[in-house]
Amino acid sequence: MLLLPGSFPGAQAQAANDNIENRRVLSLNEAVASNTTGCTVQWACVDEKLTGKCIEYHNDQWFEFTPRTTGRYYVNIGGQQCRDTRGVQLVVLTGEPCNPTTYRVLSCTSLGSQDDVFVTLDSLRAGQPYLLDVDGYLKDFCQFTVAISDKPRGVPALTLPQVAAVAASANPVVTLRWTLPDSVGAPRRFRVLRREAAAFRAGEVAAVPVQRTTYGATSPEYTWTDTLAQPGRYLYQVVTDGEGPPLIVQQQWYAYRLPLPPTDKAKAQATVEATQRAAKAQQTWERRSHRARMKRLAGQRL
Repeated sequence: MLLLPGSFPGAQAQAANDNIENRRVLSLNEAVASNTTGCTVQWACVDEKLTGKCIEYHNDQWFEFTPRTTGRYYVNIGGQQCRDTRGVQLVVLTGEPCNPTTYRVLSCTSLGSQDDVFVTLDSLRAGQPYLLDVDGYLKDFCQFTVAISDKPRGVPALTLPQVAAVAASANPVVTLRWTLPDSVGAPRRFRVLRREAAAFRAGEVAAVPVQRTTYGATSPEYTWTDTLAQPGRYLYQVVTDGEGPPLIVQQQWYAYRLPLPPTDKAKAQATVEATQRAAKAQQTWERRSHRARMKRLAGQRL
């Protein structure tokens, strides 16, 4: 099924591979366009206990790939255009189609954005069929392309840190620090990607070249500073760029808020102090009530 670029996902018909018996067979390096709109779930063909909290099925569709040679492959997800910001989620497994008792999950990924990403699949066996189940993350409606390739495209699909755990700061200056692992080799540079929480996808905001020491070795430590123009919650990702597959060496959220005006600061402080006084008064009252109750009980025993 071919989708026109820019078309709204809600206008698309149900994908032909909505049911597992009509799964789309993928060839190596073939990018196939599809969409999750209108798709349903064959509950007899899935088992959420196998994937835990990674995935909730809403509007999935099925693909199949059989490698000709044993080795490493990549599932490339690109061109996402979704109703919400969440993107798609992906499960890769082996087993007999629509017989969950035979399934073995190799990978489970919830993207949480519409960035172009890849999932690495190591040691796939020649002649072994592999099933891919693509679903709109948290009921999102998405059009997308999927391909099994011998080369990755985009950035690695990793679990994001929790944005809710990040305390907001009035400082618009963000400083990123990261280390180049010894196992990475020698990338040419680092790409710094930034995405506001409500944005569909990330954008590249900087390219940091890999530095060399006076002895010609690769410098392991790096720092880069950004100044935010607008308040918001921002995800930063630092990705290697070189001959090997891209690797995320740092990712973090940063929440920036405008400082309160002086009058609002005074009101906020007054509210805090009033709350503290009320809590202290409540504790004093409870202690006095407790002592009075104990005194009455003691008098009744005499």
